[in-house]
Amino acid sequence: MVAGLQYTLHRIRPVSHFLRVRCLPRPRRDTLEIRLVGFGHSAIRLDSDSPLGEPLMTQVRVCFADPQGMPTPPKTVEKIELSDSAWRQRLTPEQFRITRREGTERPFCGGLLHEKGDGIYACVCCGLPLFASSAKFESGTGWPSFFQPFASENLREEPDHSFGMFRIETRCSRCDAHLGHVFDDGPAPTGRRYCMNSEALRFVPRHRLAELAETDLAPVEHASSATSPPMLAEAVLAGGCFWCVEAVFEELEGVIEAVSGYAGGSAETANYQDVCTGTTGHAEAVKIVYDPRRISYEQLLEVHFSTHDPTTLNRQGNDRGPQYRSAIFYSDDAERAEAEAFLERLKNSGAFSAPIVTTLERLEAFYPAEREHQNYVACNPMQPYVRAVAAPKVQKVRSKFANLIRAH
Repeated sequence: MVAGLQYTLHRIRPVSHFLRVRCLPRPRRDTLEIRLVGFGHSAIRLDSDSPLGEPLMTQVRVCFADPQGMPTPPKTVEKIELSDSAWRQRLTPEQFRITRREGTERPFCGGLLHEKGDGIYACVCCGLPLFASSAKFESGTGWPSFFQPFASENLREEPDHSFGMFRIETRCSRCDAHLGHVFDDGPAPTGRRYCMNSEALRFVPRHRLAELAETDLAPVEHASSATSPPMLAEAVLAGGCFWCVEAVFEELEGVIEAVSGYAGGSAETANYQDVCTGTTGHAEAVKIVYDPRRISYEQLLEVHFSTHDPTTLNRQGNDRGPQYRSAIFYSDDAERAEAEAFLERLKNSGAFSAPIVTTLERLEAFYPAEREHQNYVACNPMQPYVRAVAAPKVQKVRSKFANLIRAH
């Protein structure tokens, strides 16, 4: 505590996640900085002029990537501090859970675990370069692992005593995103293993390194619609077992996330056991979060109708019941019109000899499926159903839509 001053923090609400408080002496008179990690503003400033505290915008020194993919000299920039609502608009639910709520993805299921491309792994929240692909190695732990950061300035390490153990947590220096942990059991020359969550990273191939140029990240609430980048879009599609539908979209360029779940019924029965009875009104569906600048809604529909049979009513192969129906769930009139036009073109193309029975249904709500159903094909490649049904669909997409597959 600063000598001679007393402070009281009022109205501190209970929180369900771990709270870290750091008290740091400031260089000017009687001032104390208290940093609350994981909350809207990352710090408040307490001094004799501000007894209850005020937001404090801090600065950090970080390195960006030059056109050759090398670190630039360190530069002082403002920290990026957004509200939870702003982060939720920029991130998928899983990205938010991991980076803003210190979550962890399941081992061996991350989308970047087997990424072999030449490029840079950047923070999914703010785009700061974190690791070069040349520092990646196969650790066998089930998470992407690196033996050194892109620049030491870009990562912050701090003690983590959660879950009754001691570890060293790693965070993005610029936006405080939780990334993972670092351990002292890595390979030479550093002997360190930076164990990262795939959902906390974005892989940028070498030919697109210009995307990592220094930029400001204005809060969504105040961003001008004329200057802010397009928001991510979502599509909800159904066509049989959601394991298969999810798998065919996960490798597409521009697809940020594919989530298995339920659409068309109520929240009370949105669970696997009830939906499997075929009496709840749900369809096993997949929510596809995508960047419309890199892949279009029409292209998603083309992939979908190339990997399931839209002419069989309430059935896909041996999977029978209304929960396996072919359906497009639209969120607004514009999306419905685009889906109707696509279906009309498909019917007139003669691609299917039998009538198309795909339903168009307004999306009232999407309920994510249980955790064991997410990334099921990636996590269970040897499962008999996956090998017999899902794997051939994935291979078909790789062959027929090679131009849409994400570069590795």
